[in-house]
Amino acid sequence: MEVAKLGPSMRNVDVTVKVSEVFDEKEVTSRKDGKTHRLVEYLVGDPTGTVVLSLWDEDADAVQPGDYVRIENGYTTVVRGRLRLNVGRYGKITKVEGDFEVNGENNVSEKEFPQPRRFDFPGRGRSFGGRGYR
Repeated sequence: MEVAKLGPSMRNVDVTVKVSEVFDEKEVTSRKDGKTHRLVEYLVGDPTGTVVLSLWDEDADAVQPGDYVRIENGYTTVVRGRLRLNVGRYGKITKVEGDFEVNGENNVSEKEFPQPRRFDFPGRGRSFGGRGYR
Protein backbone atom coordinates (compact mmCIF):
# COMPACT_ATOMS: atom_id res chain seq x y z
CA MET A 1 0.00 0.00 0.00
CA GLU A 2 1.06 3.60 -0.57
CA VAL A 3 0.87 6.31 2.09
CA ALA A 4 -1.25 8.54 -0.19
CA LYS A 5 -3.96 5.85 -0.26
CA LEU A 6 -4.34 5.70 3.53
CA GLY A 7 -7.69 6.75 4.94
CA PRO A 8 -9.66 6.57 8.19
CA SER A 9 -10.41 3.26 9.92
CA MET A 10 -8.28 1.09 7.62
CA ARG A 11 -7.16 -2.33 8.86
CA ASN A 12 -4.51 -4.81 7.70
CA VAL A 13 -2.27 -2.01 6.42
CA ASP A 14 1.08 -3.18 5.03
CA VAL A 15 3.39 -0.33 4.04
CA THR A 16 7.12 0.42 3.76
CA VAL A 17 8.11 3.92 4.88
CA LYS A 18 11.11 6.04 5.75
CA VAL A 19 11.20 7.78 9.15
CA SER A 20 11.64 11.51 8.52
CA GLU A 21 11.17 13.14 11.89
CA VAL A 22 10.47 12.38 15.55
CA PHE A 23 7.99 14.48 17.53
CA ASP A 24 7.71 14.94 21.28
CA GLU A 25 7.33 11.99 23.60
CA LYS A 26 4.16 11.95 25.70
CA GLU A 27 2.88 10.00 28.66
CA VAL A 28 -0.73 8.92 28.30
CA THR A 29 -2.92 7.43 31.02
CA SER A 30 -5.22 4.64 29.87
CA ARG A 31 -8.93 5.12 30.50
CA LYS A 32 -9.34 1.35 30.75
CA ASP A 33 -6.84 0.42 33.44
CA GLY A 34 -5.34 3.71 34.64
CA LYS A 35 -1.80 2.67 33.61
CA THR A 36 0.62 5.18 32.14
CA HIS A 37 1.88 4.46 28.62
CA ARG A 38 4.62 6.07 26.56
CA LEU A 39 3.67 7.52 23.17
CA VAL A 40 6.12 8.76 20.54
CA GLU A 41 4.92 10.07 17.19
CA TYR A 42 7.03 10.05 14.04
CA LEU A 43 6.56 11.56 10.60
CA VAL A 44 7.03 8.73 8.11
CA GLY A 45 6.56 8.57 4.38
CA ASP A 46 7.14 7.10 0.97
CA PRO A 47 7.32 8.63 -2.54
CA THR A 48 3.53 9.30 -2.45
CA GLY A 49 3.29 11.21 0.84
CA THR A 50 3.75 11.32 4.61
CA VAL A 51 1.69 10.36 7.67
CA VAL A 52 2.13 10.49 11.44
CA LEU A 53 3.04 7.11 12.94
CA SER A 54 2.11 6.55 16.61
CA LEU A 55 4.28 4.06 18.51
CA TRP A 56 3.55 2.96 22.07
CA ASP A 57 5.69 1.69 24.94
CA GLU A 58 8.42 -0.73 23.73
CA ASP A 59 7.74 0.04 20.05
CA ALA A 60 8.46 3.74 20.70
CA ASP A 61 12.22 3.07 20.58
CA ALA A 62 12.08 0.78 17.53
CA VAL A 63 12.93 3.46 14.96
CA GLN A 64 15.04 6.57 14.42
CA PRO A 65 14.95 9.27 11.72
CA GLY A 66 16.53 7.91 8.55
CA ASP A 67 15.38 4.31 9.17
CA TYR A 68 13.32 2.45 6.59
CA VAL A 69 10.64 0.28 8.19
CA ARG A 70 8.01 -2.19 7.09
CA ILE A 71 4.70 -2.06 8.95
CA GLU A 72 2.60 -5.19 8.67
CA ASN A 73 -0.99 -5.54 9.84
CA GLY A 74 -1.12 -1.90 10.91
CA TYR A 75 -4.25 0.23 11.11
CA THR A 76 -5.30 3.86 10.88
CA THR A 77 -7.20 6.03 13.33
CA VAL A 78 -8.42 9.61 13.40
CA VAL A 79 -7.22 11.63 16.39
CA ARG A 80 -8.67 15.12 16.74
CA GLY A 81 -9.59 15.05 13.05
CA ARG A 82 -6.12 13.97 11.89
CA LEU A 83 -5.09 10.62 10.43
CA ARG A 84 -2.63 8.42 12.35
CA LEU A 85 -0.91 5.18 11.35
CA ASN A 86 -0.60 2.63 14.17
CA VAL A 87 1.13 -0.72 14.63
CA GLY A 88 -0.91 -2.02 17.56
CA ARG A 89 -0.64 -5.30 19.42
CA TYR A 90 -1.33 -7.47 16.35
CA GLY A 91 0.91 -5.52 13.98
CA LYS A 92 4.62 -5.73 13.35
CA ILE A 93 7.29 -3.11 12.63
CA THR A 94 10.62 -4.20 11.16
CA LYS A 95 13.66 -2.29 9.93
CA VAL A 96 14.31 -2.95 6.23
CA GLU A 97 16.63 -1.79 3.47
CA GLY A 98 15.25 1.08 1.42
CA ASP A 99 16.29 3.59 -1.17
CA PHE A 100 13.59 6.13 -1.89
CA GLU A 101 12.89 9.76 -1.13
CA VAL A 102 9.88 10.85 0.88
CA ASN A 103 7.29 13.16 -0.70
CA GLY A 104 6.88 15.78 2.03
CA GLU A 105 4.42 17.81 -0.06
CA ASN A 106 1.51 15.41 0.59
CA ASN A 107 1.05 14.95 4.34
CA VAL A 108 -2.15 12.91 4.70
CA SER A 109 -2.15 13.67 8.45
CA GLU A 110 -2.71 17.35 7.68
CA LYS A 111 -5.99 16.62 5.90
CA GLU A 112 -9.07 17.04 8.09
CA PHE A 113 -11.17 13.91 8.58
CA PRO A 114 -14.45 13.66 10.50
CA GLN A 115 -13.97 12.20 13.97
CA PRO A 116 -15.63 8.76 14.08
CA ARG A 117 -18.48 8.44 16.58
CA ARG A 118 -18.23 6.12 19.51
CA PHE A 119 -21.21 3.81 19.21
CA ASP A 120 -23.47 2.85 22.07
CA PHE A 121 -23.80 -0.90 22.28
CA PRO A 122 -27.07 -2.46 23.45
CA GLY A 123 -27.00 -3.95 26.90
CA ARG A 124 -24.18 -1.75 28.16
CA GLY A 125 -24.27 1.07 30.62
CA ARG A 126 -27.31 2.15 32.59
CA SER A 127 -29.94 1.79 29.90
CA PHE A 128 -32.01 -1.37 30.12
CA GLY A 129 -33.91 -0.78 26.89
CA GLY A 130 -37.21 -0.21 28.67
CA ARG A 131 -37.31 -3.74 30.08
CA GLY A 132 -37.30 -2.97 33.76
CA TYR A 133 -38.23 -5.27 36.61
CA ARG A 134 -41.92 -5.42 37.57
